Amino acid sequence: MQKTIAAARSLRRLQRLHPLQPLQSLTTHLPRHAFQGIVSRAVHARATDFLPTNLPDWTESQREVREAVAKICVNYPDEYWLGRDNDKKWPSDFTKDLADNGWLGICLPSKYGGSELGISEAAIMLQTIAESGAGQQGASAVHMNIFGLEPVAKFGSDQQKQRWLPPLIAGKERACFGVTEPNTGLDTLKLQSLAVKPTPDADHYVLRGSKVFISTAQVAEKILILVRTTPLDKVTKPTQGLSLFYTNLDRSAVDVAEIPKMGRAAVDTNVLNFDGWKVPAADLIGEEGEGFRMIMHGMNAERILIGAESLGIGYAALRRTCNYVNDRVVFGKPVGSYQGLQHPLAECWMQLESARLMIYLAARMYDNGSTDGAYANAAKYLAAEATAKTCERAILSHGGMGYAKEYHVERYQRESWIGRIAPVSGEMIKNYIGQRVLGLPKSY
Repeated sequence: MQKTIAAARSLRRLQRLHPLQPLQSLTTHLPRHAFQGIVSRAVHARATDFLPTNLPDWTESQREVREAVAKICVNYPDEYWLGRDNDKKWPSDFTKDLADNGWLGICLPSKYGGSELGISEAAIMLQTIAESGAGQQGASAVHMNIFGLEPVAKFGSDQQKQRWLPPLIAGKERACFGVTEPNTGLDTLKLQSLAVKPTPDADHYVLRGSKVFISTAQVAEKILILVRTTPLDKVTKPTQGLSLFYTNLDRSAVDVAEIPKMGRAAVDTNVLNFDGWKVPAADLIGEEGEGFRMIMHGMNAERILIGAESLGIGYAALRRTCNYVNDRVVFGKPVGSYQGLQHPLAECWMQLESARLMIYLAARMYDNGSTDGAYANAAKYLAAEATAKTCERAILSHGGMGYAKEYHVERYQRESWIGRIAPVSGEMIKNYIGQRVLGLPKSY
């Protein structure tokens, strides 16, 4: 594991320093295992392959991550995740396995136990988890660890980083993320939850309000939460007055109610209601009133990672379906030989591959310092739509078996909806592209 991370980190550093120079010309000092198999790799992999590494446009550091994470995921097959879908139990053995192998801090600083790799590698990790058959149950169980505390890593004090990052990276603490509210939805600037100091020199804030669609709050010890420290009617701009805290999820002051839902049964989704919740002032990240800016810093990365998770589900559905229609014989032939099934599946592969190329282009742009959101938003949209179509086609290609849980594709289809809805809807992405890229008037 450590050799994999070290080689991947070296490759990432060289690619940042020399983005236009061929990778092999930069790597004469790296260990031989960093390039094993390059010459013999095919240009592409068959859709029937399980977690192939020889996909075009991936760097060697991404392939290193893919191979290492796949070795863990192979121990948790579809049947394991079907069990979690049925019993709704947190996949603790899976998350412990990833933590023990050092993967939960892939994007976080090495000083605190992380791997300090890029979003390009984190996207590979989450795609691989989802593609292994884990879907959103596996990806969502570790999503917050992968990038959720980027605001702490970027804006937190040294003392805060030392206090918060190591236990999260080691898997000793779990965190959830509280932004969305019942009355505001995507209109984040209209958040109503408040944090108020009882006196100007108090050492704590008192929080009251509510949050909705908060993943993992049933099992989390910590929460990263965005609230108003200055009411909306007392600021000159709506982006002002929002503050970010990372603090203990105090269940004596916070009511956590689970929301029954369509899929991703192993990872809970919740409504939080709180009043009189005392939060130490030492748990404020950065300056009071600057929380929105900190949250916005990670928005593009979140879209890329959600898109990569969607891709994984799409490829898993396509793999299962291609294997099934190759084996299933009706009217004397494999049903995959009939164009009525074959052509739609070919379209699914083309659309998934198109989305994959966009996802990893957006990831490279982010890692190279781009703050433009057009490609991250477009990539997330294309991946979610391609996956939704693939999962639907997977069920139809299985016929009646597609409706049976033991074939897994119905589970993929249920979980594919998350990428279309979260963290931003397709309609809002189209609004963004229309206004920012096409130069058209705002419609809302």
